[in-house]
Amino acid sequence: MLCSRCHQFAAVPGGTLCSQCAAAPAPTARSAAVVPEAFLRSPVGLGRATAILLGLVAVTDLFAIGADVFMYNVSGDLADGAVGDAVSRRADRADALYAAAGMAQTAAMLTCMVVFLCWFYRVRVNADVFEPNGHQKKRGWAIGGWFTPIVNLWFPRRITLDIWDASSRWGAPRSHGLVNTWWALWIISLLAERAGFSAYRRAHTAQELRSAVPQVLLADVTDMAAALLAILVVLRLTRMQHEKGLQGAVLQPVVV
Repeated sequence: MLCSRCHQFAAVPGGTLCSQCAAAPAPTARSAAVVPEAFLRSPVGLGRATAILLGLVAVTDLFAIGADVFMYNVSGDLADGAVGDAVSRRADRADALYAAAGMAQTAAMLTCMVVFLCWFYRVRVNADVFEPNGHQKKRGWAIGGWFTPIVNLWFPRRITLDIWDASSRWGAPRSHGLVNTWWALWIISLLAERAGFSAYRRAHTAQELRSAVPQVLLADVTDMAAALLAILVVLRLTRMQHEKGLQGAVLQPVVV
């Protein structure tokens, strides 16, 4: 017989609750009223797709880094007074590479964002199955927290940590170091991107452009590092939930 509380694990002989629910505090009437029913679903497919798309984001960032370096060199030549057809062709090529890199980054980021949010919501619902009362934010913030100004600087991290703790092995929580490092790089990349874009937009001379490009380069480097760490977070959390589900959970194809 399945546990009468989580509906996922087998109840202990002679009882109605599984061993995990029996050891956990009973939910209050308030929490039972506000937490919707959750069903465990495998995050493996979405996790792999998300990791692949994050890798694509990192590749476009690498392409952008190359464009940044090329633009820096060309703007330096122009600032030093270099003239001629060769310099003009290099300047045109730098502009084209810069534009192509921006479009590639935008396309990769938007595609990745859609799949990442699908994966993130799924692991959040799964975490409700593992630990119904271990979350500081409601389920809807798993999506809304990324788009709400100000709170998007810390809500997604808090939600990720709650999912991480709920998905860890029973009685053996894992370190938050990987999540915290990824989130720190993500915030740095956002701030660097805003500063770099503003500096690049204000540049009207070759010297101003040469001064702005390093800021854009910093944004692209930190974004690539954040994407690579995000791959590790996604794969680790996906594996944690998969392994924990195999400890006794019954996967049910029910959409929440």
